[in-house]
Amino acid sequence: MWRAARSAALDAAIEDLDEEINRAGLRGNVLGRTSGERSRSTKRRQDAPDLPKRQMTKATLGRTFTGSEGKTYRPSMFVTLTLPSYGRVLEGAPVHPGTYDYARAARDALHFSKLVDRFVQNLRRVAGYDVQYFATVEPQKRLAPHLHMAIRGTLPRAELWQIIAATYHQVWWPSTDEVRFEGDHLPVWKDGAGYLDPDTGEVLPTWEQALDALDTDEDAEPLHVLRFGDQLDIESVLAGTPDADQLIQYLSKYLTKSLGDALGTDDPRRKAHAERLLEALRFEPCSPTCPNWLRYGIPPKGAKPGVAPGRCKGKAHKPDHLGYAGRRVLVSRKWSNKTLTEHKQDRRTWVLEALGVEDEPVDPHRYIWRPVKPGDPDLAPIGVRLLRSVHERQRWRNHLARLEAEADGQDLSATEGRAA
Repeated sequence: MWRAARSAALDAAIEDLDEEINRAGLRGNVLGRTSGERSRSTKRRQDAPDLPKRQMTKATLGRTFTGSEGKTYRPSMFVTLTLPSYGRVLEGAPVHPGTYDYARAARDALHFSKLVDRFVQNLRRVAGYDVQYFATVEPQKRLAPHLHMAIRGTLPRAELWQIIAATYHQVWWPSTDEVRFEGDHLPVWKDGAGYLDPDTGEVLPTWEQALDALDTDEDAEPLHVLRFGDQLDIESVLAGTPDADQLIQYLSKYLTKSLGDALGTDDPRRKAHAERLLEALRFEPCSPTCPNWLRYGIPPKGAKPGVAPGRCKGKAHKPDHLGYAGRRVLVSRKWSNKTLTEHKQDRRTWVLEALGVEDEPVDPHRYIWRPVKPGDPDLAPIGVRLLRSVHERQRWRNHLARLEAEADGQDLSATEGRAA
């Protein structure tokens, strides 16, 4: 009896201490949580159609078809997916900038890579095999990212339309409806406690506590829901045909280009459009560690002193990326049956051939490699090394640009329309 009473008293003391820690806003794991993972209901949204599924097989290619002459064909597909409309656009600029939904455009760009990942998952579930694909992401004239994907094998178009319509991504982050701090009115840092409200001295909830509150709110809604737009293009392709070669050239064209190339325009309307989009991206949180969360009263994950909204160093907030921080090139592992090391070697060989430099094999025993210690007289200062690296990359880029200009002499008018 005595042991039971003592155990009950100890449990009560632990619960009281847990509540006191939570009220104080001290950092650390919430008692009872043993993992950083959070699970949410996998129930599909009511406003999304159901997704058909097939039993997975070990195949990686689509069906084959036999022609009347007895020859076997395995057609492939070229799919272009876009984001929804944010307002009427003419020549890459909004007709009515005041009603253009820049907030939604910014969030769609920030999370577009997650929507693409979900599309690939759904594609494989419906196909029933590990679909092989090669895809690139590029900006449209309106500066929204869109996807070009080459798929080995084919699916019925009706099923592909259904997959696209049923694909969505929910962003389960705290609300950003209320701006609590901005300008010079920002939370202050206190060692051992975190960020405090400058007016009340109250400790702001940590990122984990903000997610805990979201988890326990039965009426909570996702911060943002992404879907593909109605404008899409699906083409059937046969290997070895002129159409296939043209589409391959179209995909390869964007491997050496930057998303920021779309900003290089003399049109004042498009320049103003880009400035408005970048301003909408400036204070939009791009990740759990983004400093912009402090603007909404939530210190970012792993917050440190000196955090300030609008100063995120993440790739998504750089003008050259237009909000998209994902990979530009997406390749399934079985597309080429090569390892990452082999791909890097192929890239090295191609660049050296383009530059007219021989790729001489290096004897692994010719050199002895060891870390360079600070102050070594043979080591150039970091500034000099960086300038050399920049100069080398500029030389490569200029040479590749000349090669690309020579290749652009061929007629690509049939594919240019897809980038509009």
